[in-house]
Amino acid sequence: MTLPDLTPAQRTELELLARGKQDKSRTMRDLKQPETPEAAHALLLRAGLWTDARTPYADRLGAALNPVTLDVPPFTPEQRLDLTHLDVYAIDDEGNRDPDDAVGIEALPGGLTRLWVHVADVAALAPADSPLDLEARARGATLYLPDRTIGMLPDALVEQAGLGLHDTSPALSISLDLDEDGNADAVDVQLTTVRVQRLTYTQAQERLDAGQEPFVTLARLAAASRELRVQEGALSIDLPEVRVKADEAGATVTPLPKPEMRVVVQECMTLAGWGAAIYADDHAIALPFATQDPPHREVRGDTLPAQWARRRTLARTRFQPAPGPHAGMGLDLYTQATSPMRRYLDLVVHQQLRAHLAGQDGLSGKEVAARVAQAQMNADATRQAERLSRRHHTLRFIAAQPERAWEAVVVERRGPQATLLIPDLAFDLPLSTPAAPGTALRVRLGDVNLPNLTLRARVVTD
Repeated sequence: MTLPDLTPAQRTELELLARGKQDKSRTMRDLKQPETPEAAHALLLRAGLWTDARTPYADRLGAALNPVTLDVPPFTPEQRLDLTHLDVYAIDDEGNRDPDDAVGIEALPGGLTRLWVHVADVAALAPADSPLDLEARARGATLYLPDRTIGMLPDALVEQAGLGLHDTSPALSISLDLDEDGNADAVDVQLTTVRVQRLTYTQAQERLDAGQEPFVTLARLAAASRELRVQEGALSIDLPEVRVKADEAGATVTPLPKPEMRVVVQECMTLAGWGAAIYADDHAIALPFATQDPPHREVRGDTLPAQWARRRTLARTRFQPAPGPHAGMGLDLYTQATSPMRRYLDLVVHQQLRAHLAGQDGLSGKEVAARVAQAQMNADATRQAERLSRRHHTLRFIAAQPERAWEAVVVERRGPQATLLIPDLAFDLPLSTPAAPGTALRVRLGDVNLPNLTLRARVVTD
């Protein structure tokens, strides 16, 4: 039997196995092939039944690939603080389609500055135990693949609630009154109406470089906040990041620039999470608080090997219904609160805060813990599917350039085996070399095996 002679039934059985939908394959036995999803994937590629653009990982891991099509209710009228007179900016990567957070400032007496972090009021449309909430809980997070995005919530909800997509937007807003040194004098959470202008990081950086407000003040507050967190043990991990995009024609891997405004916005989101956690703790609101144990050893330096080693010292973030310290953030309590369109536990935070603001009983700590367990299990599958799909399409990008020599750095050694990091790809791979950590090498990559997600590297000296 030649591969193109597969019957429709054999092809279906092969595809099911490659997608991880069955454990044993009669077809694979008939073709004298190993009975694994990877072997089935390889056979489908050789038969020309799948192209190299096909990725089976989300299927194998049980991550949902169908879009959410549930009905989305309209916003209902309710009491909101009108902040439409303030300048507010949603700053994202170019092409971002789900703007769910925005920042702004307000001058206060006494030298204080009120930092506003406005977040799309998703919980107003997806309250606890509603059909939208149950669907989001079952998915855990939005699935971002190089060739498509599968939302945790319907596109119609994003279009209705996204900040800056309409003249004004309802928001759940977190405010922190900060002094010149970044210390918080007060925090608050309110339902608001805001008018948002959307900017890319590049556009925001241009305004910062030109000395425009509020970007200068935002950068100053972010730097002061960051310094305070570093003094409390916050760790900085600065490793290369890339954007992977793909379609049937091929894949591209583009290094992600890191303008100062990206760091500024990240710090504002961190402050919002801290402020929401303080507010919840002050009002005895159960949230999925994010906690992290201290690193098991100290790593000094800013080299790539040091950054690599420092990341490996960090414990995984845990979510629990009571506050606790987050060592990596350098904060005594923290929650993730700025992405309710994309992360289910952020939506739970908003549901709990909204219930409190409405004078209603929210979820108990036990109920929050149950949601954490379910959402994390589903979100873990989503994150792993994203990681494997990015690797798959990165290998496609590499395979299309077999003669290219890549700049790499040895970031770790274990016996005769070293780990190389290729910054332009944010890609690591093993290599037998005596080179010490920190050594720069030029390597050529080949023997790409998409089903097994492997390749080989060899050092080039020319």
